[in-house]
Amino acid sequence: MTLKHSEPHPEQYTERYEAVVVGGGAAGLSAALVLGRARRRTLVVDAGEPRNAPAAHMQGFLSRDGMPPAEFLAVGREEIARYGVELVRGRAVDAVRGEDFIVVIEGGRTVRARQLVVATGLKDELPPVEGLAVRFGRDVLHCPYCHGWEVRDKAFGVLATSPLSVHQALMVTQWSKDVTLFLHTVDEEELTDDDMRRLATAGVRVVPGEVAAVLTEDDRLTGVRLGDGTAYDREVLFVAPRAVPRTDLLQRLGAEMTETPFGAYPVVDARGLTTVPGLWAAGNASGFAEQVVNAASRGYRAGAAINAELLMADLDRAVRV
Repeated sequence: MTLKHSEPHPEQYTERYEAVVVGGGAAGLSAALVLGRARRRTLVVDAGEPRNAPAAHMQGFLSRDGMPPAEFLAVGREEIARYGVELVRGRAVDAVRGEDFIVVIEGGRTVRARQLVVATGLKDELPPVEGLAVRFGRDVLHCPYCHGWEVRDKAFGVLATSPLSVHQALMVTQWSKDVTLFLHTVDEEELTDDDMRRLATAGVRVVPGEVAAVLTEDDRLTGVRLGDGTAYDREVLFVAPRAVPRTDLLQRLGAEMTETPFGAYPVVDARGLTTVPGLWAAGNASGFAEQVVNAASRGYRAGAAINAELLMADLDRAVRV
């Protein structure tokens, strides 16, 4: 079902919520928790596609360090249910804005919302290297803050996907002094003199040539093989996936976007409000670098701001009457 922006809002859309949250990850559940505790009728639409699903554990979240992501989300869903927040499994496939937002959920269910939070996150697209995807989240990693402690002092490789991978290679030397940067699709001439000096000072070995495959043995990463057949022993491989923001709903609703090196993200204020009144973005739908703890914080902030917006709107309406 697709709604045209010119269509009026038909009265048969009777399921009306004060807030609808699209996305059931840390940001969305956090926003919903605050709204539920504020006694707001709230619906969470969860497609069940958390970015950190490949990881066995999440780190760096105070009091939840080492907790499996699936367990974290299960606890969050239990918590929002205590406050009457509804959760529906499915994907929000369309939305339009008039007096209220109309959100269409796959299967045809349509709901109205006075305020709409988009917390749909992003998708990581990995380089097309044989064997890479099946190891992602295990010993093919992207974030040293997320996983560095667990693989400390092992033999690291860094798969370059752009000159920015130099920064990644330098960063991971905090967790291991045995680091090799595989230039892969990056030409050595793309690296600056400062890049080369820093890599040399940090003790990072630089290997030109495209990586053809990730090597494994007994269900563990053992190295990489270049296109010319040369193999290098490594125990961990860091990579920078291409981030694909899930911002379709935001763009359909007319939110102003800004281009970044990691994709287009909505322009938001400090609370997460986009340039469209009543439309909010939180978590990785609002920016590339939001870790779980940051996403939860963003969701909390948006939830509190939405409650205040609803309260003031109702008071102003009562004054006019």
